[in-house]
Amino acid sequence: MLDYPALAAVAAVVEHGSFERAAEALGVTPSAVSQRVKGLETRLGTALVVRGQPCTATAAGHHLCRHVERVGLLEAGLFDRLPALAGGAGETPRVSLPVAVNADSLDTWFVAAAADFAGATGHLLNLQVDDQDHTAARLRRGEVLAAVTGHGEAVQGCRCRALGALRYHATASPAFMARHFPHGVTAAALARAPALAFNPKDRLQHRWAALAVGEDIALPCHWLPTTRGFVDAALAGMGWGLNPAPLVADHLRAGRLVELVPGLAFDTPLYWQVSRLAAGTLAPLSRAVSAAARPALIPPLPSSPPSSRPASAPPRGPADGR
Repeated sequence: MLDYPALAAVAAVVEHGSFERAAEALGVTPSAVSQRVKGLETRLGTALVVRGQPCTATAAGHHLCRHVERVGLLEAGLFDRLPALAGGAGETPRVSLPVAVNADSLDTWFVAAAADFAGATGHLLNLQVDDQDHTAARLRRGEVLAAVTGHGEAVQGCRCRALGALRYHATASPAFMARHFPHGVTAAALARAPALAFNPKDRLQHRWAALAVGEDIALPCHWLPTTRGFVDAALAGMGWGLNPAPLVADHLRAGRLVELVPGLAFDTPLYWQVSRLAAGTLAPLSRAVSAAARPALIPPLPSSPPSSRPASAPPRGPADGR
């Protein structure tokens, strides 16, 4: 039989980052948490927690933490149907659900869905930010129960639905345009003008530049891993970059930002994938995600292949987003 108090101790240490905070969450002493973790490590013959600031899980620890999450999901569903099993006043234990989402979705529309779900269910969300081309990998590894992803093919054991496409515009300040593109957007000008990139995974600017001028260009880039910081940097004249349409619409209308090439917009298809095991518990989140995405995204085209979709200009593949 599995020692669930010990499993809960490991999961709490990893979630809260220390034995002391785990003890507070579990309502026991730090010594009790330490004994439970050490006892399970001795039984398994392997370390489960890397002691540090914060404490993190080893590979074996991650597997056990995922198991604890799934047990929590099953118990939460059971307690909803048979509240007397929860004991006391019939309160359902709170479950922390890991969900992966790309940064641009998080900063434009996803928080509304998360807030609706949390308010309606009382569940906690552990939102993990990653490039949309990598969130599906987290699903495959069992690190998360659901994800916003650029992959339209369902991960094994998951359900997949199309959400729509997030539109991007290549933008810069008028002063930046006058300084770096006085004769228009050319290959030579793009090779000199500073661009903005989210991180090494972000190739959106490079692909846009290749489509704009018909050749691959080595762009000089500032690395700026914040979606709203992209907009602020463009407004400040730091560089040019691809920004989500919802974040720059007002700036474009007011003339504070301009498109490098008017009309050359990129649409990124987005999909919602959820583990079948958690589909029931996460059904309210799935509904909230669809509702929040509807007004923010370009509607999906049923005939579009998963890897691209038409925009008002050249299409954009799923590996290009943030």
